[in-house]
This record gives sequence, C-alpha cells and structure tokens, in this order.
Amino acid sequence: MNGTAAATGSASCRFAHYFVECGVDTETGLEPDDGAGEGFEQSPIRRSFKSKVLVHYPESTDRNPFNKDAVNMLCMPRGLSFRTRADRLDPQFHSFTMSFDDGTRSYGFVHTFYEEVTSAQIITAMQTLCQMHHVEHHSASSASSPSSSSSSASSPSTSSMDSLVSSLDESDTESLVSACLGCAGSFDPARDTLYVSKALCLLTPLPFLQAAREFLSQLHQAVTSHTAPPLPIESYIHNILYEVPLPPPGRSLRFHGVQGPIVCQRPGPGELPLGEYPLGEAFSLLGVDNMVQLLTCALLETQVLLCSHDYQRLMTVAEGVTTLLFPFQWQHIYLPIVSAPLHHLLDAPVPFLIGIQRRDGTQRSSLHLPHEANLCFVDIDNRCVEAPEDLPVFPDQTELIQELSEVLLRFGLPPQGGGVTTPATASPRLSSLVLEDLMEDRRNGNLGGEELEVLERLQALARRCGGEKMSDGGKTLGHVFEEEEEELKAAKLNIQLREVFAGRFAALFGRYEEFVIHSALDLDSWLSNREGTFSFDKGSFLSVQPATHLHFLSRFLETSMFSSFVDGKVISRWADREPLQQLFDSRLERERLYDTDEEDSRNCRYRKCTTVFESAQVIECRLLKADHTAIHPHLLDMRIGQGRHHPGYFPKLQADVLAQGQNTNKWSGRVTASRRTDLKRSTGTEHSGVDNEHRPKHTFMRKNLRQAKLLDSSPQAVTQTHREFVDGLLSECRLKTKRMLMERMGKESVELGQGEANITGLQENTLIHGLCDLLERTWGHGLQLKQGKSALWSHLLHYQAARVKTEIPAESPGSNGLDQRTLEVGTLLPRGSVIQDMRFIQTTSEGTSEVGQARAWIHLALEKKMLSQHLKELLTNQELLRQLYKPHAFLLCEEEREQFLFHLLSLNTVDYLCFTRVFTSISIPYRVVIVPMKKLSIAMATVDPWVCVSGELGDSGVRQIPKNTQEIFFQCKNLGRLSTLQLGQENSGLLAKCLIDCVMVYNEITGHTYRFPCGRWLGKGVGDGSLERVLIGQLVSPGGEEDAGRWTGTPPELASPSQSVRAVLESLGSRSRILSVDVQEDMREAANNLVKHFHKPEQERGNLTVLLCGEGGLVLSLEKFLLHRLKSNCLFLRNVFVWDFIEKTVVSSETADQMGGLHRSTLPKGPPCDLLCHYVNAINASPRNIGKEGKFQLFVCLGIRDRLLSHWLPLLAECPLTARTYEDGALLRDRAAVHSLSRILHTLNEFTITLETALVKGVDL
Repeated sequence: MNGTAAATGSASCRFAHYFVECGVDTETGLEPDDGAGEGFEQSPIRRSFKSKVLVHYPESTDRNPFNKDAVNMLCMPRGLSFRTRADRLDPQFHSFTMSFDDGTRSYGFVHTFYEEVTSAQIITAMQTLCQMHHVEHHSASSASSPSSSSSSASSPSTSSMDSLVSSLDESDTESLVSACLGCAGSFDPARDTLYVSKALCLLTPLPFLQAAREFLSQLHQAVTSHTAPPLPIESYIHNILYEVPLPPPGRSLRFHGVQGPIVCQRPGPGELPLGEYPLGEAFSLLGVDNMVQLLTCALLETQVLLCSHDYQRLMTVAEGVTTLLFPFQWQHIYLPIVSAPLHHLLDAPVPFLIGIQRRDGTQRSSLHLPHEANLCFVDIDNRCVEAPEDLPVFPDQTELIQELSEVLLRFGLPPQGGGVTTPATASPRLSSLVLEDLMEDRRNGNLGGEELEVLERLQALARRCGGEKMSDGGKTLGHVFEEEEEELKAAKLNIQLREVFAGRFAALFGRYEEFVIHSALDLDSWLSNREGTFSFDKGSFLSVQPATHLHFLSRFLETSMFSSFVDGKVISRWADREPLQQLFDSRLERERLYDTDEEDSRNCRYRKCTTVFESAQVIECRLLKADHTAIHPHLLDMRIGQGRHHPGYFPKLQADVLAQGQNTNKWSGRVTASRRTDLKRSTGTEHSGVDNEHRPKHTFMRKNLRQAKLLDSSPQAVTQTHREFVDGLLSECRLKTKRMLMERMGKESVELGQGEANITGLQENTLIHGLCDLLERTWGHGLQLKQGKSALWSHLLHYQAARVKTEIPAESPGSNGLDQRTLEVGTLLPRGSVIQDMRFIQTTSEGTSEVGQARAWIHLALEKKMLSQHLKELLTNQELLRQLYKPHAFLLCEEEREQFLFHLLSLNTVDYLCFTRVFTSISIPYRVVIVPMKKLSIAMATVDPWVCVSGELGDSGVRQIPKNTQEIFFQCKNLGRLSTLQLGQENSGLLAKCLIDCVMVYNEITGHTYRFPCGRWLGKGVGDGSLERVLIGQLVSPGGEEDAGRWTGTPPELASPSQSVRAVLESLGSRSRILSVDVQEDMREAANNLVKHFHKPEQERGNLTVLLCGEGGLVLSLEKFLLHRLKSNCLFLRNVFVWDFIEKTVVSSETADQMGGLHRSTLPKGPPCDLLCHYVNAINASPRNIGKEGKFQLFVCLGIRDRLLSHWLPLLAECPLTARTYEDGALLRDRAAVHSLSRILHTLNEFTITLETALVKGVDL
C-alpha cells in the first residue's frame, strides 16, 4: 500500500539532519593547514589549506547538536585543495561517521567537486605564494652556503596571505612573475584558471549510502548543467531536510532529487540492521582470506589500522567489518577517517579501528606506530593484512571461506579479490522502474500527463536505439537502468554475506543463554557489584566446545564486546532487551524450532546458512516497489531574485527559507506524539542497537572516550585525551590483575558451587596473553624512540645498553648469571636480575621476533614472581624514560605508575607455571641435591646414587651423581612441571645403604624448587631392600616448605608418602587399633579424587601420578586397607609388607596347582586368578630393584590401569591363607567391606588410565 509521507516534526524522524557546505572562506583568506604534515618544499598549488564550514542547515537539532569543527575536518580531511586547468577536476565522494555521547551514530555523505575561484584576494594570494616558492626554491638550489639554506627554510607558515601580499612591492611582483612563468606548479592568473575544492555534505541518522550519494550527485549535476533545474536548489535541500521522513521499518520510501526519483529502504524488525556499505567491494579490495583475518582481529579487539589513498575505501572496509560483527558491537575508538592533525591518536593505548590516508609515495615504514605487538595493519590498496602474532584461527575458517567464496562467485566476484563487477543486463522489471515511479507520481497527482508521455517516448526510443539517448542528467537511460541493477545486486550480495556470518555466530553461541549467570536480585545490586560479579560461566561454556575452537573462543570471551553483550542479557531481566540482542535471541529461538537434530556441540558439523536467498528476496521486493512516496520538492516562499542559476557555481543559499521547515502538508501535522517517540527510538537504535531511553542507566558498559573530544585537535583537548588514556590503563590493570587472581585462586568456581579451585590452562594462557597486551600498550603510550615492533622489548634493549655502558657485569662469562647456593633444605635460588633474564631469553630465543621475546620475558618474570620488581627496576632510570617518552606518556606519570606496579605485585600471591608450560622447546639447567637424614649423612659416602627426573614434557634420562657428592648439575630440554623422580644406587654391598630424607630439584631459570620426600632406606638388607625408589614431588613455594601456605593461594600437591606416613602404616600391622572407619573413608576419598579428575575438562586435570601414588593416593589408601590387622612377627620387630602376603598367596596357589589341588589354600580358579599370578610373577621378574613397597605400588597401578584390581581384591579375601594371616576384625576378612571396596574400584574401570613411564619401566605387561 502506497502512501504519502512527510517529516516536519522532530529531527530524529527525518531522513537527514543537516545539509552542510564546506570550502574556502573568502573573508579570512588562505590559511596554511599546519597539521597536514606537508613541507614547504611543495608547490603552494599542491599544499593543503584550512577549510571552513560556510553554511549548514538547520542551525541545530534537539538531540544531535552540530559540531562545526568535527564536521569540517571529516568533510575535508586534507583541507582545501587547489587545481588548475591542467589537473583532473573529477568530483569525489566519501562518507564518514560520527558518534555521540549516548552511543548513537550519525553518518555523513560528502560530494567534493572543484569550483572556479572568483575571489581576487584568493587568486592574488595563491599567485604570490607561487612566486615566493619559486624564488626560495631557486635560491636554495643555486646557493651552497648555510645562510642561504637557513633563509629558505624560514618561509612563513602561519601569517595570513594578506600580509604576504602587502610585504611585496610592485617591482618585486613584476620580477617574480617573469621568473615563474612556465615553472612546474606555478600559477599565472592571466594564463590559467584556479579551482578550489568545495564539499556538499548530508548528515543522516542511518547509513543511507546509495540514496544520499545519488541526491548529492544530482544536486551537483544540476549546478554544473547549463540548463537551470526546474526549481531553485533551496527547494530540493529544504525537501530532503524537512519533508522526507525516515522509511518505516520493513518499508521502502521514494523521494525525489533534482533529476529523478531516489529509493531507500529500511529492514523490518526480524531482519538484520541496515547496512548499505558494499561488502562486495570490501571483499574485492582485500579478498576473502584477508577479510576473515581482519574480522578475527576486530572480534579479538586488536588495534586495527586501515590505510588507503581513498577515503571511501577506508569507510567501506571499516563499516563492512563492524557490520559483520552482529550481534556484537565495537566498543572502542572508531574513526575510519583520521586527518593528519589527529595522528596522535595512533598513540592511543587502547583498542581502536582507525583509518588514515596514504599520501603519494608514503611507505609503510614511514608511519610512526608506537606499539605494533597487537596491531593489525591493513593496506587496502595493496590487498595486504599484517595480523598480530599468534592470532587464533576463526572457528571452521576453511569451511567459512568456502561458503563466502560460493556467494561471491554467484555474483561474479573472484574470492581472491581484485574483481571488477561487470554491469549486468537490466531485467525488464527493473528497467521499468523509472517509468513505474513516474506513473506512481502521476497517480498521486505530482506529474502532468504531457510530461509523462514525453518521458515514455524517450524511454522507448532509448531501448530501440540501444540506450544511447541521453537523460537529463547526462547519462543514457540504459546506463541509469544498469546502475539501478548494480545497486540491487550489491544490496542482495550484502545481505547474503551478512547472513553467512550471522549464521556462524548463531552456531557458535546458540546455547550462550545456558551459561549466563543471574546472581543479583535487582538491577541496583548488580550495578553496585559489577566488577566482582561473574556474569558468564566461561569454563563450562568452553568445556562443551570443539577443541579446534577453544583458542579463539577463550580470547573472545575476554573482550569488551562479549562482556557488553552478556551484560545486556543480564540487564534484560529488569529492562527491555537491546534491539540487536533481541533480534539475535529471536533468531536462535526460530532455529531451535526447526532444528530437531540434537547434535553434540563438540562434534557438530559445519552447516551452511539457509536464509541467504530468503533475505535477498525480501530486499529485492522492497527496492523494486516503493511502499511510500515523500512529498515532492516545491517552490518555497522566496523573494524575487533569489535562487538564480549560475552554471558551474554552487549558489549562495538563502538562509531564511532553509533555517527551519515550512509546514506545507496538512497530513504531516498529524504525526502523534507516541509515533514520534517510536520513530526516535527506532532511529537511534537501528544501527547502534541500544535503546536510547535506557541508555543513561547503562552507560557504565561503555566507558569510552567521546568521539567529539577525540576529533578536537586543540592542545588542551589532546592533553585531556591522553590524561583519560592514562586513567584507562590504570583501571584496566586493576581489573585484569583482579580477574587473574580470582581465576587462579578458583573463587569463581567456588562461588558457583563447583567446589574445585582450578582453572583451565587455556583460560590461564588467555588471561596472561591479555596481560602481555596491556603491558605492550602501556609501554607504547607516548613512545617516541623504538626498536622493532615491541615497545616493552625496545625499552629493555635501551636499558640493557645503558647498563652495559655504566656498569661492569658482575657475573663471569659462561656462568649464565647463576649464583652458587648452599645445599640446605628449603634454600631457594637467588632471583635473577632484569638483565640476566633478558640474556637468557636472547640466548634461547634466537630467530624469535621482538614481540615473542617480550612475551617470553613477561612469562618468565611472572613465573618467578618478579614481574613487578623487574618493571620497577626498569623504571628507575629516569633519564632514559625522559629520552624515550613524550611528557604525556603513562610511564612519566609517577602516581599512576606506582599504582600500576602495586597491582602487578598482587600477582605474586599465586603460583604460575606460564613460562614452563608455554616455552616447551628451550633448554633448562637443573640442579639435583640428595638430602640424607642428618644423623646418617656420612652413609652417603658408601653409595653410588643416580637420578632420573620426569615431568609433564619428558624425562632427563639417568644422571649419575659423582662420588662423594650429594648434588648434580645438568642441562636438558624443558621437562615442564616436575612430577616424579627415580632415585637409585648401583652398589649392592651390605654397607652401601643410606636413609634418604628427600631430594631437592632446582630449576635454575625460573627459580622453582621441587621437593621429593622419601623418608626411607635405600640399600640391601634394610627396610624393604629397595635399590630404587620412585618419588612423587611437590612444588615448594617461595620461602621454603614452612611458608608454603602463607605464600600461595593454590593448595600444594600431594607428595610421595613421608616418614610419618610410613610410621602410620607400620602401626596398622601392629597391636594398635586404627579405626576401620577411617581406613575405609580414606579409600573412598582416594577413589573419589580419581573420579573427579576424569570428569574435569582435559585442560583442567592435575597430575594423575599424584592421585595414584602420592600422599592420600590410591596406592597408600589400599595399602592401609590391606595392612589393617595384618599379623606380624613381633619377636623380631620386623616391618610388615603387603607384598609379602600377595607373594605368599600366589605361591600357595601355584603350589596347590602343582600338587593337583590337594591343598585347600588355592585361589578360586578362573581368568582373574591366572592374571593375578601372571602379574605378580612379572613384577618379581623385573630387573629393577624397587623393593617390596615399590612392587606393591606397581601392582596397584597396573591393576587399576588394566581394570583388574576390582577382581583381584575379592580373590585375596577368599583365599584360605587370609584367615591365617589376618586377625579377626580385619577389613580384608569383612565381606561387606571387601564388597564395598570392590564396587568402588569397579567405578574406576570406565576411565582410561595412562601411567607415567617412570612407574612401569622394566615391566612388559
């Protein structure tokens, strides 16, 4: 249904907010643009000069006040440009966007053309400048004396052109004119014509790119045409400002420009938001692979810097990327066009998306970029994207690129980019669009029949003649149809590409609502505890994702855009949902209705988008048939003589008719107040996705710098901007360190009732990566002297060079900065200095980039708990700081710098193994010290010990300890976190025995100390006669064992059973009565720990060996069970070993078999019995001298691995030998206890248990 629409009410419901004209101000004359960065060696005709906003209408609107300086800067980013007849005078088009304080955006569309200069003052000033430039250039090139060069360099830059003219007398002028004729870049008004750029701009609330571009183009064509337009120019501008409304959601609107109808459309409530910037052009400029990589960088909130010689290319790529982010929104600095005076924003230590123009001949290396560690540099003209190091791959990237390529190929665009769209033959329906529009106008009474008949005959003639007849605008009608067809094609391509990405985000986050945490009772309490509240269960969400997606998703969950998205979901309990989120949720609900295939999200297949053609068809229908028609332009109440047409010159607009709207349509006055409110709301939320009425409550979600301030290039504004950057860095450091502490100490899991204080290694790496990025941005703020891409590593290199000049290194060459230490238990390595850690990184990271070296240094300092101290030492050199940084830099703000270091110091309260686990290929020096019992330390002289250290990443191999020493120093590939240590000796003599207290292992680089408790004899004829023991280690926190609980927020791992535990075990077999309830509880706890271990995500699991063999582990608990009331020979006070009982049981069974079953002490026959005998004999036949305790440990580990232990226990209980070996009341003789234990062990059979090599070495089972 067609209707007539008008918009004379509030500006928020009008198609356009402002019409602006920018150009040269003849009253003030020419002013050089000092911020353009141009040298005076350039000809004045090629220099930039300051432009001015000449007029803008209306003066101001309610919600969007006019920012004259910002609009002028964005309309003419390079200022005024002058040309002569020898230059090209083609008009140019570009657009820009402006953000307001409430988060809404306004879009500017600029048509720039060249107009002949008629002001004698401007012409004389340009002529004078050219003459002066010629004289200075000639004198500088002909004279070689310093005085001449200095005089040429002192040309005036800021004085007005009037004073330059008056400073030359007539004779000087005449001589200069004769010398300059024919000179390149010169200008002679008698022989040439001077042109200056002028910009016409339309500011709209929504990105109506095609409609605004066509309107401005028609306006300019009317001005340059020799035939006057049907109405004065003011009529068309008044019409677009005050009488053309926004099209209603889901409808299209036709309005009229100077030379023909223009159609725009607006998506409906269930469709993707309006996005008219041609994605096909963006993909052609960069290629599919580069666009996906660029979108990945934007999603992870890296700093994105676009570079191109064309401003519209910058906007096309920037808007294309932000449009594809749906349902998420960019939360940081967004300036697709930044002029030279604002290049200080490249110094911003926050994520940004900024575009800068490439000057002619400018190279990538000439750009001063303070920090590039997390920068994505996009060279649009050369189709090049330089992404940051270690950028994760977008989930299902290969399949996504394939699907996007298929869409592009359907529209004739090559996926690799560089394709030029070939105009397609106009379809009959679209070819008749102009005619249909005119007939519609006729039905509405807007055109006479005679005019319509003439246009119909012209259109028919154009078709018969191949479209060669010219329309009023200088184009053939056939060309007009082709342009309309291309616009439709671009709109369909846009929506199909957007639907593909929207489908991918729906697949990735289709179940996100299940992981949103609603912990607050009301909005006020949630707002007051915002920083300490977790709104999303990230660990659980990641645990159900495919492994290939985790790297990207773990980092994306930490971004501001995802945090804001989740916050919006939480707030929706008390307020209206944001439009973008509501749209996304409704799409998810619709997909769930039609998707009945409940597939595991971790193994789901890639699904192509199924709505691309449906969405394109909706767009096509709206564009082919307009739903509403705006009021036609009409004569205004102008005085006689106003609005005269001067071909080639844009007229001086009449302010009295454009300053405010004239209510010429009685229908337009009937717009109700509620309708206006709805229009306001829909206008503000169309692209930004935030409800204006609720925005003031939730502005905390976007504490971003206001764009109006960012666009202000005055010194006071620049200082204030960098002051806010400093405050933002400090706040970010506080939040990041708090988040790292809470995650590392497990508070999030405990608060959620999960009870386990753990964090996945993936999330930990993600948080530390964010810390590295923060440090790089902090050290890059205000940096003016840098080496390489890393600002932090550059500072370290300068600091290292300064130290080398002033001090002699304390350590001798080859010592690697490692100091000698005493051998006492608990003594830690002295911490290395900044320089020592740097040298180690430099030595082990040859071929690594500066960014990689800086990250390695941060990881090492964090693991050593020296990060804050190292950075504090680095900042003590104040002279170096002043040399490297500008005055506004963060590192020169003493108070904020101290608070920053204090927040980093808080990370010392938790343990990190980030360096050990990330840099796995480097070589690490280790030192192993055997600590005997102090009273028996002299016995060490009689043994010849060896060790083999094992960790998460491998083992050291057997290392023989030199005689008469108790320590060994060796270097090997990083072993990761140490878990077990094999300690043995080769001497089997009766005197070759010693009582070992523990073994200490020191990591000479990270300073970590591992303690492997032993508390047992090593040697023949004493204890269990073991010559080899497998010890379980624990990481000793700084300050020694006694301070472990005070220094760390993470509980220490269980170690191998100590001497006190052995005493308890011995008492179990003695006359003392240990409660059977306690033994059974220990057994259940050990089994439960194993079950919980396997139910955790793989990245979150701890060391399985500790749960099996450590203190409180399965082996020790089962040993307690089997020792309960075991009879012992008290006469000789010999220790009792479970292995003796197991051996006797097997021997008794085998003997009975040989005797033909005459004895009753046989085990029940069957496969479990045969396997029990086989395993025990194989363990006894092992060449390792691991003693009886070691054999029992091996027995349990092999039994649980091969799912046999639950069958063996009832066999041992049923054996007749048990009754003679155990007292009454023993647990092994209690059928209920044995059955219960067997069931507990049986629950472990569902898990796949992999044993460390150190445990099963020498046994082939």
